[in-house]
Amino acid sequence: MVGERNRWKRWMGALVTRAADAWVLAARLLRGAMIGLGLVAFLMILLAFTSVPFHAHRWLGLAGGTLSDPPGTIIVLGGSGMPSGPELLRLHCAAEVGAEHPGARLLVAHVADSAEVLLMRDELVRLGIAIERIDTALAGSNTREQALFIARNRPELLVQRTALVTAPENMYRSLGAFRKLGFQRIQGVPAFDNALFSDLAYRHERIGGKAYLPDVSDDLDLRYTFWNYLKLEITCLREAVALAYYRLNGWI
Repeated sequence: MVGERNRWKRWMGALVTRAADAWVLAARLLRGAMIGLGLVAFLMILLAFTSVPFHAHRWLGLAGGTLSDPPGTIIVLGGSGMPSGPELLRLHCAAEVGAEHPGARLLVAHVADSAEVLLMRDELVRLGIAIERIDTALAGSNTREQALFIARNRPELLVQRTALVTAPENMYRSLGAFRKLGFQRIQGVPAFDNALFSDLAYRHERIGGKAYLPDVSDDLDLRYTFWNYLKLEITCLREAVALAYYRLNGWI
């Protein structure tokens, strides 16, 4: 009886020791993860004071090659709600290219949502594109699926000179996905937004600014550029993960 009680005590002691060791290990891992996240956040804040995020975003939009020859078809990749900023930017960009090349047809690629596509088509018409120039490809919830659908259903585009319109951060990956499926003459038209060049300075005291708070009325870098670059860093980081995922799948 005594021996059995001792065995029970030893077993409980070993269990408590293992639980304590596991807790210490988990605490160390959590501490390391928090330190790592803190370093990443600190680095991102530092980079937001530089032009690195701007150039990284611009590289994603231009590195795959841009339109240099008249296209036969302009493919517009959808994916956001309509109306929304990203979707309207793509449509405006596509309409500009369509106006420059009146012989080109426009192909709107979007997930199978007829209401969204009709709104996109109507926006293109409002921007001056004749409705008979607009086709649709209603399939695909991501770039890979959209490219597959177009390759299978519009095989003539594989050899036709084609312009691809999408967000700048998605352009490098999108061109890679289409080229992987055999689109030989596809070129990018990244839908960059336009910068605002108006003077946004103001007089702090004239609009009731408190004297004990910093006057940032003339510091446009701190008011706008820093925060815009922080958002660009998140955008580029997300795209880097997407690029890695596509490459591991063999999609680009």
